[in-house]
Amino acid sequence: MEELDPIQLKAELDQFKKEKETIRRLVGQIGGKNAAKKDRWINFFFILAISLLALNDILHYVFGFNTPIPSLFSLEIAVLLVSVKIIWMMHKANKVEHFQFWILNSIEFRLNDVAKQLQVVEKNIAKYHAENLSTKG
Repeated sequence: MEELDPIQLKAELDQFKKEKETIRRLVGQIGGKNAAKKDRWINFFFILAISLLALNDILHYVFGFNTPIPSLFSLEIAVLLVSVKIIWMMHKANKVEHFQFWILNSIEFRLNDVAKQLQVVEKNIAKYHAENLSTKG
């Protein structure tokens, strides 16, 4: 068995670290800790806005108060807010799906590369055995 080359191992380790940092940056772009905090605030805003609109309608219809926003308009705003929230969620889902596709594509590329290397190794082994058999016989 042949010795492992320290220079080659160092180069492979550097390549691995570079790929790891690239993946970290990509994960950060699609959502890390900061994105979760931002998402929580956006969800809080949507819930608060729709709750205030519902409170506006309850005050108007149940208690008979004259509210600053007409009921039909508050309903339209609530529908708009829910629609924007759905669109925003679809956008976030698309970012995650794109990242998953990128990861799977990278894995497939690496597997194909390993398969090619394996074929080369198998050919070299077959050639080595053929040469050894011809020299012995």
